[in-house]
Amino acid sequence: MNHNQFRGTGVALVTPFKNGAIDFSALEKVILNCIDRGVDYLVSLGTTGESPTLTKEEKKKILDFTIRVNAGKVPIVAGFGGNDTQSIIRFMNEYHFEGIDAILSSSPAYNKPSQEGIYQHYMALAEHAPRPIIIYNVPGRTSSNIEADTTLRLAHASRQFIAIKEAAYDLGQASRIIKHRPKDFLVLSGDDTIALPLLSIGGDGVISVIANAFPEEFSCMIRLGLQDEYAAASKKHLRLYDIHKWLYQDGNPCGIKATMEMMGLCSRETRLPLVPISQEVEEELKKELVRINAIVPDDAIA
Repeated sequence: MNHNQFRGTGVALVTPFKNGAIDFSALEKVILNCIDRGVDYLVSLGTTGESPTLTKEEKKKILDFTIRVNAGKVPIVAGFGGNDTQSIIRFMNEYHFEGIDAILSSSPAYNKPSQEGIYQHYMALAEHAPRPIIIYNVPGRTSSNIEADTTLRLAHASRQFIAIKEAAYDLGQASRIIKHRPKDFLVLSGDDTIALPLLSIGGDGVISVIANAFPEEFSCMIRLGLQDEYAAASKKHLRLYDIHKWLYQDGNPCGIKATMEMMGLCSRETRLPLVPISQEVEEELKKELVRINAIVPDDAIA
């Protein structure tokens, strides 16, 4: 297993919709734009892809379509998460995994398991997973943190765990993982705003939301950081920095989808309970996109 294929920039793909159905034509456009503009790998069926509102059949169709469009150009990571361990295992057993290189699986939400419960959950997945696993720690969504010692316990217990997508917004926690991790275990940022700072303490990359709209710029920033060219990387980081607030003000992927619509990539349509961003947020987001010349005022969608 070449762990280095997951260093750099992975993009957590949105799922475009049109009149409530998956817009596969727009999804193809998004995928190819990300590949052509330099992302290192694709991540399908993450939270940014609105996976909680997709049926099992829709998930299979999206994965199959993504594999077909990608045509082996870059690695693909597939999201297989949930709060019922056995349901995740059953779904993994039902899918063929041809063309999938790794699994991204978030810690169970709502159940709020103990650290031992989190450990046992991931070890059960590791026993059945047909591909290596990227652990996903996102306390803001799950209401439970995967503590550094639990991540390290998993990383040392099984080579099936190849990375963690760390979205606790805690560089201290990330530092402990980086210091004590096994060789080849990757630490990836799950938050675009601290992706560059994470690289500076030994992190390995990011699974990004903003790269849906800015794949070239964000991938370039990460590459520069990995090459220790922080002065140049910092300029790119700061250029996009003020956009991040407005991408998440009314929820993800509502902000990134609005951005992508303004840039002509896909519709902003989401599925309930998510709704389009407010007019206030739209105006602020538009200002930032105009500021960096991503759109011109006449092209912006009100």
